[in-house]
Amino acid sequence: MITTSPFWSTGIDQLKAYTPGEQPQSGGWVKLNTNECPYPPSPRAIAAIQAATGEQLRLYPDPNGTAFKGAIARHFGLGADHVFVGNGSDEVLAHAFLGLLKHSLPILYPDVSYSFYPVYCGLYDIAYTQVPLGPDFAVNVADYCVPNGGIVLPNPNAPTGMALGLDQLRVLLGANRNSVVLIDEAYVDFGAESAASLIPEFDNLLVVQTLSKSRALAGLRVGFALGHPALIEALARVKDSFNSYPLDRLALAGAQAAIEDQAYFEQITAAVVKSRDWLTAELTQLGFHTLPSSANFVFSSHPVHPAADLLAALRERKILVRHFAKGRIANHLRISVGTQQECEALIDALQHIVSQTAPKKEATA
Repeated sequence: MITTSPFWSTGIDQLKAYTPGEQPQSGGWVKLNTNECPYPPSPRAIAAIQAATGEQLRLYPDPNGTAFKGAIARHFGLGADHVFVGNGSDEVLAHAFLGLLKHSLPILYPDVSYSFYPVYCGLYDIAYTQVPLGPDFAVNVADYCVPNGGIVLPNPNAPTGMALGLDQLRVLLGANRNSVVLIDEAYVDFGAESAASLIPEFDNLLVVQTLSKSRALAGLRVGFALGHPALIEALARVKDSFNSYPLDRLALAGAQAAIEDQAYFEQITAAVVKSRDWLTAELTQLGFHTLPSSANFVFSSHPVHPAADLLAALRERKILVRHFAKGRIANHLRISVGTQQECEALIDALQHIVSQTAPKKEATA
């Protein structure tokens, strides 16, 4: 790997980039490491994408995603001027960091959270403070009621899967009227309450969602933000200074159809939740401690089998999970909820590993 070059701009050698989950290039894997939806996209979304593959591809897409924005606005009961769309929620988040969170005071976000947040801060030279989660990995709203340049809070949190209720979010927003509070809702559809309903009450609230998880469109790269028109305008100015056409014609067509297919959305999210609850119960039977999850993954540790050893043993069986080998979460595995068959394959493998493999050392939960 190249570590530096005289041609690089100042500061590039100091950037610590995000590390994505492994994407195997061969078949036969049980892939439970990147929180993708285990079910296919809405048939209506696939049909819309296919219908958009005609001669119109020679033309630029709608730079504002007008029809897609309208579908989102109708879904949440908001005006179209409350909606911003972008190339995956990661791009939407990046625009929010630059357009809304770069101030003299540091922004606040949890110390155990989405690992892209410090990457954005490094890229845009944004000061930040990581607020420790409680000993039970819960977010304490009172810890965020201090002067700040903005707050970023995933709800449900990642990688813990734990969520705050709307009553707690209302307290957080009310205590930070002079700061933007960004609620990252990548996993909200699997058991948490969306803060979108609070937007008419709080002009400092920005809600960010993605179609990668509950809409099964990770390969299409579509995300959006909801908030007061003044916040949305800041994102639009950043977008139009970076890439006026972030979503192509296929993405716009498929995303709109997916948002409008509510019945299919409810069907696959219910299936994921059912498998998540089954998986949690089975892990408990094997001696794992699993945090209460409102997401499409679980965060789990075993009292005697180190997470790194379990990760390696599962990989030998062509089962991928995610391990963040740092700090107090070093003994936890983040396990995406797959199909019921995939979840059963994981439990079968863990039964053999836990029962037949002597622990090398005592693990720390």
